Amino acid sequence: MLILALTFKIMAICGCARLDSWPTSYKRLVYHVYTIFVMLLIHTFMLSQLVDLIMIVDNSDDFTDNFYVLLAMIVSCCKMFALLVNRSNIKMLIEILTSKPFKPVEPDELKIRQKFEKLIQSNTLHYTILVETTCLSVAVTSLLTEYRKGNLTFRGWLPFDYTSPQLFPLVYAHQLISFTMGSVHHVACDSLICGFLVHICCQIEILEYRLRKSARNPNILRECVLHHNHIFKFASIVNEKFRLTIFIQFVVSTLVMCFNLYQFTKSTALKTKYMQLILYTCSMLSQIFFYCWYGNEVKLRSRQLINNVFEMEWFKFNENGQKALLMIVRRAAVPIEFTSASVISMNLDSFVGLLKTSYSAYNILQQTQGS
Repeated sequence: MLILALTFKIMAICGCARLDSWPTSYKRLVYHVYTIFVMLLIHTFMLSQLVDLIMIVDNSDDFTDNFYVLLAMIVSCCKMFALLVNRSNIKMLIEILTSKPFKPVEPDELKIRQKFEKLIQSNTLHYTILVETTCLSVAVTSLLTEYRKGNLTFRGWLPFDYTSPQLFPLVYAHQLISFTMGSVHHVACDSLICGFLVHICCQIEILEYRLRKSARNPNILRECVLHHNHIFKFASIVNEKFRLTIFIQFVVSTLVMCFNLYQFTKSTALKTKYMQLILYTCSMLSQIFFYCWYGNEVKLRSRQLINNVFEMEWFKFNENGQKALLMIVRRAAVPIEFTSASVISMNLDSFVGLLKTSYSAYNILQQTQGS
């Protein structure tokens, strides 16, 4: 059974796929060239915005027009870097999920994994539709307004005059393609991390099934203890490899929400970019909401395991069986909790806190603008 199949297809599109299964060195070389091309696309676009922000922007309106897109592109570059650097780690994590004790050994366990895989695929598909619809909205709005006026979709500094009829379409296309490709990196990285979180929930449910089955066969309790220990180790690896990326996402989401709220208050935004801003805001909220929701689910399910153990007829087990159950209970007393750079916990409280922080920052920005 394929693990995170749709996610890996998206990773292949954005130049971050694994190449181990590719049959020929020629195809690998072509894909490496494609990866470099994609990297140049999003980095040149990001740098043009950054230089514009430093050298040209001189008022708050131009600053907000540039800054909220620049932040998204910076995170996109970070996510591409994280996916490329962690190629071997991602392969290792997938191998863990497809080997014992995580591998389903019975039809009922396979059904549990299929249920969670369908959830991952559904989340990834809907998230992709939302993000790419946002990109389509940006492109259509720009083509109907900015392109006719000879303006680029986004502010940016370029070391040459791009207003000529030959260069302008190329620069214009470069911005839109880079922006879209950057959004694909967001989808790939977010769906990968959240997919791993969902699989942790899946393994906890499989463990619960095996514990219920142990009432009829106490000999498998030792395997359940090892399985529970491996779940904690797997969660620790995922958190360690991606916590910096998650932390950057938290910070950027807070800033983007703040500047999006400010954009909503501008009359020009209401006239020409209202739907675009709504979709962009929904996409940014969805990014961080998925992290917080499934981080919260992992914590709740790992803690719920204690109650499920006590609901078993544990008093019928022999002394060794009771000791094994006690080991699981004591380990589950400290639930699995994901953090971003060991600072912010990934749960629903953090999501609400992010919204409050964004609104507070928006109020400060408004007061500064009013004064």
